[in-house]
Amino acid sequence: MRTIFLFLALCTMNFSLAQDQEERDDSFIRESNKNLLKIDIREPFMQVAVKCNDFKPAAFEGGVAAYKDILNRYMYAYLNSDFYALTGDFTFTLVLDDKGKVTDVQGMPKVANSEVFFDDMQYVVRRIKKNWIPASCNGKPVASQIKVKMNFSSMSADID
Repeated sequence: MRTIFLFLALCTMNFSLAQDQEERDDSFIRESNKNLLKIDIREPFMQVAVKCNDFKPAAFEGGVAAYKDILNRYMYAYLNSDFYALTGDFTFTLVLDDKGKVTDVQGMPKVANSEVFFDDMQYVVRRIKKNWIPASCNGKPVASQIKVKMNFSSMSADID
């Protein structure tokens, strides 16, 4: 009888400790580093004009403020700034086709680690599903470019 009791006690204790160990593994998963972002998107956006008598610039439904708000939220959500720490003024050129869809995003100036940031920005801009209202020349939609200037700062901080 003692042997059975001892066997059951050991099994119960092993099972109990195994459950406790599993919970502890989950509790130790936490971030020790966190990147802090500061993003200041400047208005107005610059429109690269097309040679035309009756040129109308591209527009975003809700205006530039609406696009700025979406871009700002998406940057905080989707930028993977673990791979770069950048600070400074950057200009992004959004290349729009004649349907108002962003087909390319080009960033300047090129500095150390900026290529990864520029790739991330292409991903961020393409996540925005709303198209622009295309620019028009003499009433016909045309491809155009929009320049977005911003001050960007990413810092890494240890969180203990």
